[in-house]
Amino acid sequence: MRPPRAKYFNTTGPCGPQHHYMLPPAQRLPEARVLIEMDRYFVLHAPRQTGKTTTLRSLASELTAEGDIAALMFSCERAKSAGDDVGWAESLLLDSLREAAERSGWPKKLLPPDSWPEVTPGSRFGSALSAWCRRCPRRVVLLLDEIDALQGNSLVSILSQLRDGHNARHEGHPFPASVVLCGLRDLRDYKVASGGAPGRYNAASPFNIVAESLRLGDFTADEIAELYDQHTQATGQEFTKDAVDRVFELTQGQPWLVNALAHEITFKMGVTGAITAGQVEEAKERLIRKRATHLDALVARLHEPRVKRVIEPIVAGTLPSMDSSIDDDVSYVHDLGLIRGPMDLEIANPIYREVLLRVLGDRAARLVKADPHSFVLPDGRFDLPRLLQEFVVFWREHGEVLIQQEGYHEAACQIILMAFLHRLVNGGGQLDREYAAGTKRLDVLVRWPYPGPAGDRLVQREAMELKVWRAGENDPLPDGLAQLDRYLDRLTLSTGVLVIFDRRPEAPPWKERGGFEQAVTPSGRQVTVLRV
Repeated sequence: MRPPRAKYFNTTGPCGPQHHYMLPPAQRLPEARVLIEMDRYFVLHAPRQTGKTTTLRSLASELTAEGDIAALMFSCERAKSAGDDVGWAESLLLDSLREAAERSGWPKKLLPPDSWPEVTPGSRFGSALSAWCRRCPRRVVLLLDEIDALQGNSLVSILSQLRDGHNARHEGHPFPASVVLCGLRDLRDYKVASGGAPGRYNAASPFNIVAESLRLGDFTADEIAELYDQHTQATGQEFTKDAVDRVFELTQGQPWLVNALAHEITFKMGVTGAITAGQVEEAKERLIRKRATHLDALVARLHEPRVKRVIEPIVAGTLPSMDSSIDDDVSYVHDLGLIRGPMDLEIANPIYREVLLRVLGDRAARLVKADPHSFVLPDGRFDLPRLLQEFVVFWREHGEVLIQQEGYHEAACQIILMAFLHRLVNGGGQLDREYAAGTKRLDVLVRWPYPGPAGDRLVQREAMELKVWRAGENDPLPDGLAQLDRYLDRLTLSTGVLVIFDRRPEAPPWKERGGFEQAVTPSGRQVTVLRV
């Protein structure tokens, strides 16, 4: 007999309990069963690679096994190519539905009929579902994955047919007892796409039958520990508590990132002993450097206008636009998984935060020619004052051109300095960045390991705060010193650097900027101020 295959952490496609470490899907979405038992139609949405398909597949299997329901999940992705061609979209959807049913292994009495009713395009999907429900001895539950694939008139038509069938059920018309639409978008986006108005129920909307929209959440710290413990039980290899805590801190529980870090450590890096927080840091760097598909898919969104309208003020620390469309933009960016929540204009987790700035700073980073090793002092420490002096030279030479080229103009200063720091620090140290809309600052912590006098490993920490002096504003120095004080308090550091970019039209010429001065914070700390 062949031994069972070893399980592993999955980073591609749906999870299967026979091959992958995974949390019980029902545990992640308990409300779904309740709504299905109530014969409700509802939306399940979450960013890509958070476990939606895995959860739905498991839910459909459990419901069908209980004997009262025939629950079928199928993907709408194939219908993307149909665009506005409603008839073609219906054919592709029905082909996908039939294939999914045939793969299910159900007895013939539960399967859809051998042929669908011949009716006018625009009615075929609803008529086919009615024909299936008429012959099936169980309540039919339909779970439509990748509903986002449907576009334009095709989406409007399918949602309209679902609404008509839903309403006709009360007159004894056979139709699925419950329908789940699963995709990236929240309910409001389906209402807009199908003719409704955002933020309210509209009688003209084909999807006004739904009042519930569930979001599949990220893992908690306890769930990460539970997932990683499955690996420990199977192999004996332990994730230390510090490692688990660092994974949660870096990922905020984003499921793909949680699995990807573990996969990188256990498979790619080939770590054999207990897994430490230091190895988690190394895995994070490796993931970011190779820009896995998941990260690239997010990065590709950054220059979409509605994404930029939300992300740019977060990086710049400014307030977002207050026009009527910003709520929809924020909701969209939240559904993509880029920000924590519609009320919290912060990047979703530290890994995304770092990837975003690295990608936006690529153009500037290519112009940095200084040798990173030249900033290492004889005792192994990092020479931050010299780095800042080199940045002044770089800024005078390239800053004006880079600002004009940068698509994120409001955040250009922050992006350029971060690119410069990254090129020269990340070879031997690490950068932690904190930024959010409305804060008017970007906080940076440089962490640089170096050997201590007794051969032990020490870590040099240097804190910086970035502010921009914009037209019509007062000198940001007083606020910057107070904000830097609070940042240093959190880090328990005695000194730091405040960098002020002067973007006013009346600012001194570029060639004259770059002066260093000493200042005292409200709490009495001596800090360095650099004006560029």
